[in-house]
Amino acid sequence: MRRIHIKGDVACTLILLVLLCILLYVHQSLITTWEVVHIKNDSAISKDLLEATAKACSCKIPDVPQCSSGPELQAEARSSKVLKTPVKLKKRVGNNKTPTKASVSPTPFHFDFEGYLRKKDQREFEMLINQPEKCSGPEGAPYLLIAIKSVAADFDKRQVVRRTWGREGVALNGVSIMIVFLLGVPQNATALPVWDKLLTYESRAFRDILLWNFEDTFFNLTLKETHFLRWVNTTCSKAKFIFKGDVDVYVNIENILEMLGDREADRDLFIGDIIIHAKPIRRRSSKYFVPEFMYGQGMYPSYAGGGGFVMSGHTALRLHMACKEVELFPIDDVFLGMCLLRLGLQPTRHKGFRTFGIVRPSAAPRLQVYDPCFYKHLMVVHGLTVPQIWLMWNLLHDPGVHCHSSQAAAVLPFKWRDKTPDTAMDTGKRDYELQVFVKH
Repeated sequence: MRRIHIKGDVACTLILLVLLCILLYVHQSLITTWEVVHIKNDSAISKDLLEATAKACSCKIPDVPQCSSGPELQAEARSSKVLKTPVKLKKRVGNNKTPTKASVSPTPFHFDFEGYLRKKDQREFEMLINQPEKCSGPEGAPYLLIAIKSVAADFDKRQVVRRTWGREGVALNGVSIMIVFLLGVPQNATALPVWDKLLTYESRAFRDILLWNFEDTFFNLTLKETHFLRWVNTTCSKAKFIFKGDVDVYVNIENILEMLGDREADRDLFIGDIIIHAKPIRRRSSKYFVPEFMYGQGMYPSYAGGGGFVMSGHTALRLHMACKEVELFPIDDVFLGMCLLRLGLQPTRHKGFRTFGIVRPSAAPRLQVYDPCFYKHLMVVHGLTVPQIWLMWNLLHDPGVHCHSSQAAAVLPFKWRDKTPDTAMDTGKRDYELQVFVKH
């Protein structure tokens, strides 16, 4: 028999190929086994959470002094239902039982989607802090109502919005602007032990806090959508236009008002950074992970990025009715897109809404993206810190800052027709800088 001689390098190559195939086989087997074990663990966790939820109690804000000017806290009016002991936030009833930090955290890897689906019909929660006179005061309903999603711990972010682009008042062209902040109850009381007192005093001082009795978590942001739309329908139904966005955005209110100048408030209008042909994310580690049993279709309807969008009051009232007919979905932006689809309303995309921020050009890596010339002709820019919002506001309103642009500048600079003296406003700015920025 003829012998076959194999050279040493060929033999080594064959051995390595065999070992590689063995490793790939073992790796695939381990992944399959891990997924089976993980699914079983998730089922056990879901059962434990459901049993804990059945024993949980619905807590409210502790007794606090009532403001002398009106029914600011509805919980106190029903004193028989208000707990007299400190709030135990771990037992609060909501659509999410996963512990979070003070601010909204990414989706936990073991989020109980099945439990969420079982409780999705719990759509109405008590309002703990209301502003019933926001749209019925001496100035009447606002031309532009600004609604900002926030959490209890983000006082500094709310304050910088109040002092810069979100200031209430009457613009030079005579239109009125008002603002409200939308909040739920924080899960983690240790992160902000006196959150209830903070929001009570903050509401008395600024008259712009709306608080509902659901847990302020990422997957409960949909509840903020539905409860805000209901509040508009019952309390501020005559608002002509509404801007709704996040607390970490910079908004050129001047440009928003200019865009709305020739729009009719009694017609449908929904403008923002519209995302089309988006597919559900099936990767479990993603913040936006949605399992197939919760949403089986391969594509989401068109929706606006949550950084900020503008709609007419007419559209807001129609959305309120449409959203009551749509099942709750944990991602609030997509849920609102489902409500728009229910209405048969196609949202309008505007390039001035930058909900993903301003991307630094690869050809100019040293370019500063907080240059005011980037923001001058935009509507909304998402993802800014407190100092950046403050800096951008002052840069854009500094007469000494000039931008070389082919676009025509506005005929008149945007100004507030403020009733208070300029000196008082300057004093307020200095006090705010001392309180906020010294700590950052």
